[in-house]
Amino acid sequence: MTQKTDMTVVVTGASGRTGSRVARAARAAGLEVRPASRAQGFDWADRSTWAPALRGADAAYLVHPGDVGSPEATLAVGLLAHEAVALGVRRLVLLSARGEVQARPTEEALRESGADWTVVRSAWFMQNFSEGPLVEGLRLGGELVFPGGAVREPFVDLRDVADVVVAALAAGDRYVGLGIDVTGPRLLTFGEAVAEVAKAAGRELTYRPVPAAEYGARLAAFGEPPEVVELLVDVFETLLDGRNAHLSDGVRQVLGREPRDFRTFATEAAAAGTWTP
Repeated sequence: MTQKTDMTVVVTGASGRTGSRVARAARAAGLEVRPASRAQGFDWADRSTWAPALRGADAAYLVHPGDVGSPEATLAVGLLAHEAVALGVRRLVLLSARGEVQARPTEEALRESGADWTVVRSAWFMQNFSEGPLVEGLRLGGELVFPGGAVREPFVDLRDVADVVVAALAAGDRYVGLGIDVTGPRLLTFGEAVAEVAKAAGRELTYRPVPAAEYGARLAAFGEPPEVVELLVDVFETLLDGRNAHLSDGVRQVLGREPRDFRTFATEAAAAGTWTP
């Protein structure tokens, strides 16, 4: 596949979990990266910061800091996409969630903008076990508490997600107007994933499934706003019902290789001391 490399790509959330990896992959592919995060003066909640980040760029990677299925994400993505198109930045790739019905309005807002759009729909990140709010429970308490039940999930490595995003950005019109589903190479329950983490880390770790409502109560106790809790409970109750318990071949189709395996991720993260108390 021939990629266009003489292009400037705006990467929103460039210091975050996905954006940092997209920026790294884009630079490795020879693209000029324009980071767009609060450190650079970009704020999804402040429209006056959008044009300076977008003007003169060729393409942009969009990841909203809230859940992609939130009304805030739908509004912001739609408005930013329209502004990008008006400034001549037509090539937009949005990170969405595989199987999340709540994300459909946000995807539709992107489509309606007139952009040359691509939606990358990701399975649950492997890195949710090594980065973010779930890690401290594993590292310090030896336990993951989550409403995943015994559902099987094709966990995907964020590096593969980033590589697919960059390939889609740089491939001209090949992926314009398409949704690309990306997953890992095999299905695991959350309990099986924690067991693989435990084996890699060389310590006892357990998984305790809880109902989504109980997990929402825990989030509320940690200070999450009621509207965020309500959305996440709704997302968990629908998204973790088994609808994603199958593999997609987006990584292989776009990159021409198999996706990284969970065991590789766990081994590397354990060697870095991720789950060492």
